[in-house]
Amino acid sequence: MVLASLSTGVIARIMHGEVVDGPVLQILAIKKINSAADSERYRILISDGKYFNSYAMLASQLNVMQHNGELEEFTIVQLDKYVTSLVGKDGAGKRVLIISELTVVNPGAEVKSKIGEPVTYENAAKQDLAPKAAAPSNSKPVAKKEPAHNNNNNVVMNASINSGMTHPISSLSPYQNKWVIKARVTSKSGIRTWSNARGEGKLFSMDLMDESGEIRATAFKEQCDKFYDLIQVDSVYYISKCQLKPANKQYSSLNNAYEMTFSGETVVQLCEDTDDDPIPEIKYNLIPISDVSGMENKAAVDTIGICKEVGELQSFVARTTNKEFKKREITLVDMSNSAISLTLWGDEAVNFDGHVQPVILVKGSRINEFNGGKSLSLGGGSIMKINPDIPEAHKLRGWFDNGGGDNVANMVSARTGGGNFSTEWMTLKDARTRNLGSGDKPDYFQCKAVVHIVKQENAFYRACPQSDCNKKVVDEGNDQFRCEKCNALFPNFKYRLLINMSIGDWTSNRWVSSFNEVGEQLLGHSSQEVGEALENDPAKAEQIFSALNFTSHIFKLRCKNEVFGDMTRNKLTVQSVAPINHKEYNKHLLKELQELTGIGSSN
Repeated sequence: MVLASLSTGVIARIMHGEVVDGPVLQILAIKKINSAADSERYRILISDGKYFNSYAMLASQLNVMQHNGELEEFTIVQLDKYVTSLVGKDGAGKRVLIISELTVVNPGAEVKSKIGEPVTYENAAKQDLAPKAAAPSNSKPVAKKEPAHNNNNNVVMNASINSGMTHPISSLSPYQNKWVIKARVTSKSGIRTWSNARGEGKLFSMDLMDESGEIRATAFKEQCDKFYDLIQVDSVYYISKCQLKPANKQYSSLNNAYEMTFSGETVVQLCEDTDDDPIPEIKYNLIPISDVSGMENKAAVDTIGICKEVGELQSFVARTTNKEFKKREITLVDMSNSAISLTLWGDEAVNFDGHVQPVILVKGSRINEFNGGKSLSLGGGSIMKINPDIPEAHKLRGWFDNGGGDNVANMVSARTGGGNFSTEWMTLKDARTRNLGSGDKPDYFQCKAVVHIVKQENAFYRACPQSDCNKKVVDEGNDQFRCEKCNALFPNFKYRLLINMSIGDWTSNRWVSSFNEVGEQLLGHSSQEVGEALENDPAKAEQIFSALNFTSHIFKLRCKNEVFGDMTRNKLTVQSVAPINHKEYNKHLLKELQELTGIGSSN
């Protein structure tokens, strides 16, 4: 086995601004520096055999190499793409090496030990810093890539900061370029990629704010790699040397005629001390969940709630781009005794852990309206904070832990109004008289009805725990459950609801069936809570089911004749259920009266 030769002394030169193509270095240690899954970052101790640098970081796209065990202790690597950037105040901070592309030359298991006795690169002698070719490597050279250029503009930056010449955001325009702003990052998007006839690339955007106003900034390609891991939401930075252009209002609702684009000369420096000339904190205009139902579609909303339920991770492919998207829906509840669905996307959806029922604060979430129901969705400029340390969060936590949220009555995301007016209104008696469901296809109608009886018997079944399978499992009797569809054994299962109940309007009564999601909505509890109560706590189950008796709802029903043995039975299934919005329902009744009497409304 032949080990590659390290590029001796190269770290000192790189960290003092020299561009070196493909240096070969050794990883001595790697450490995760934070625990948030959606912003996972690794810091490494890296050596050239003579000097080491403990201020080196992996770009997020290399995390998978660490997860796969490719970057273990003593591994020899070639840096294919990297940048350096200064983090600190007034030029007194540390210069950080950020590695965005690398190749493993010799795995750590082959090397087995540290090469040389390296010391910190700050101790480098001046003669070591004279430009020279990197030491030759015995490893096969990796295909050359365009080396990243280091940021050498901090002198200009520091001079501006030291002289106190920072500019308000509101004063920026394309007609000046000698400026430095001091701004707080109020939101940051994920990295987005594109591919078209003109090429491909990546970008991320952020919103910046100071006491004078706000502005959108976007970093493309190399600048995306360079700054994404350094820039964090809620931190304050000095920023200089960006290009300004008229804002594209299709993608930004900020009150600024311009937006910024990072360039190869852009300088970003963390401001750690904001006591002098403080930048405003991010402000949240928190509204109760119950108020969302009265807001306009596509409006931006700041709200806070407890994550009561977590949906399964879903994947789908866009028809136009064939790009895969991931999303997850969670349900938030608050002290207005209301619940709303919030959609998470991408990494936030994949990494979200709601089983501890955290407090969730969202800023700038967008309202989506469907058939009268309102839901929220996180977008590019949205912020989500988990268990924020603010009074509203602590108050909400106390409310929920003491039984709040057990009887949420207002489901904001349910279809409201008098139901879906594209579906025909009909009484239960009329549905039978007109022989609905006797054709080849099912018929649909809706009615206002009251719940009379709810059967607890056989109200659930044990289903396959796989997210994309709801098949009933077979109890093998040894704490193992078999799914015939998946042909697999599982140590657990999930509850699925199948509720039969009698409903009635002023003309007739009918038995109807409700499946899982509708059942959860009617009972106000998750299928897991209902199933556990039915099996282990009869008193609680009785309380859950009896609370549904004599409540009125708008039911959308599916009607179809089904054959059981030699008998044909007309079966009704609840497709959706909505609370009664009496104002809208009265409008429907008035319209029917006008049609029956032929008398038009004077209004």
